Amino acid sequence: MRQRIGALIQKEFIQIVRDRATLVILLMLPLIQLLVFAFAVHMNVQNIPLAVADQSMDEQSRAYVQALVNTGYFVLKANVADQNAVMRLMDAGQVSAGVVIPTNFSEHIQRGDAAVLALVDGSDIFTSQSANNAIKAIGESFSAKVMTEDLKRAQSGMSAQQVTIPVLNANIRILYNPDLIDLWFIIPGMAAVLLQMQTILLTASAVVREREAGTIEQILVTPIRTLELMIGKMVPNVLIAMFNLLTLLGLGTFVFGVPFQGSIWLFLALSIPYIISGLGLGLLISTVSQNQRQVMQILMMITMVAIILGGFLFPRYTMPAVIQWIGNLFPLTYFIPISRAIISRGAGFAALTGDVLALTAYSIVILFLATRTFRSRLE
Repeated sequence: MRQRIGALIQKEFIQIVRDRATLVILLMLPLIQLLVFAFAVHMNVQNIPLAVADQSMDEQSRAYVQALVNTGYFVLKANVADQNAVMRLMDAGQVSAGVVIPTNFSEHIQRGDAAVLALVDGSDIFTSQSANNAIKAIGESFSAKVMTEDLKRAQSGMSAQQVTIPVLNANIRILYNPDLIDLWFIIPGMAAVLLQMQTILLTASAVVREREAGTIEQILVTPIRTLELMIGKMVPNVLIAMFNLLTLLGLGTFVFGVPFQGSIWLFLALSIPYIISGLGLGLLISTVSQNQRQVMQILMMITMVAIILGGFLFPRYTMPAVIQWIGNLFPLTYFIPISRAIISRGAGFAALTGDVLALTAYSIVILFLATRTFRSRLE
């Protein structure tokens, strides 16, 4: 019995060692998961991009803005004139929070009836919750600080009866998702994730399946060229991916009640380079995969890393620069902002130019690399 079990164990070890690609994936996957979660996952969101419309420009308003920045929760990205300018930056996705400080802020502080308007991007739940809590806490601490300073001045000449307890009310408005409904945040990102998984799997599996069946050699002896072969493999998958995308959007909108604020035609048009980039990435994976099992293992690893680093769950601006750079290697990173901007915020093309150009460039580069690698592998 021991000999039979020992022989079987030995055979399994030999098979594992021979399949070096699978062995590397199995050994590296836990390490990659640990590093990704350790460096990229932050439940307490900080460094939230902030726009400020300070219409008072006095000592107290500047002190309040500085108090926001000093907490580490906010990074001041822009000083603008009014609430409309803050809204434009939020619609474009350039900031995730905004504060509008009215005129005569210092006088209202001393009278105890000061108020600021805080605008928070509700399309990102983690950001909105952190910004909401931080703005409330900062308002309370700022009021306490001003009261302490007034009491000190009172001790040096002003009577205690002349000291007014300052009150700073932060009127917080959650935009795009005022009730912070989870599905409104999840569905736009989930559509991007599922589309990437499918496009990669469709192309990679199709090519590897041909190699396993031995039919790819039969195709190669025909007059067809490498580029023509790639196009022939990709076009049916593009149509399948577009059909599934429409299905996902229909379910999200009509079944789960997620409002589609933007243009469906713009969304579909910008989905095309994203689908092509996923198919190109799948083709690249097929050149290093020997069988269907390796395709699934690589797809699982890429999907897990892309979900974390692409901003599906956690904002990318909270991640270290190196981690953000690694996230740029996945098309999901560029399409999630596009998906959420169009679906949740109703953004137009002008607000998406940066991500669209990056996604287009990514598609061109990944197709070039896939073509070169695919041709060299076939030769």
